[in-house]
Amino acid sequence: MSTSTELVTEPNDTDKAAIAALTQKVAAAWAGHDADAFADQFVDNATMILTGVFCEGRTAARDFLTKAFQGPFKGTRVTGTPISMRMLGDNAAILLSRGGVLAPGETRPSHQRAIHASWVVVRHGDEWRLAAYQNTPVNNPW
Repeated sequence: MSTSTELVTEPNDTDKAAIAALTQKVAAAWAGHDADAFADQFVDNATMILTGVFCEGRTAARDFLTKAFQGPFKGTRVTGTPISMRMLGDNAAILLSRGGVLAPGETRPSHQRAIHASWVVVRHGDEWRLAAYQNTPVNNPW
């Protein structure tokens, strides 16, 4: 745990690993099309913003993904690489990543599905959970 009095600091190795583990849990839940496991990575009052989608609360994220895994996200996986990570005090952090949704057979996101994402994470006991997630296309659609 950070003891710095500065608001924005570099995470220690333990926090880096724990936050990275959160992203891996999200990716694994997506790959398994497990909306419950995905939503369990959020705090109760979290928000999730995807292109054209706003979910307020863990239940809303679960409900959206339950339907999406049956429809437009069926058979997909997600991938991401951290761009930066910084602590906001001892119990909150921001992770920025680049990745996207992988259609069956893809190893890299297509031009249309490549995204940048912001993950606002909070310490929840000994784990890190998502308080807010938002992504936007990497490529300008205009």
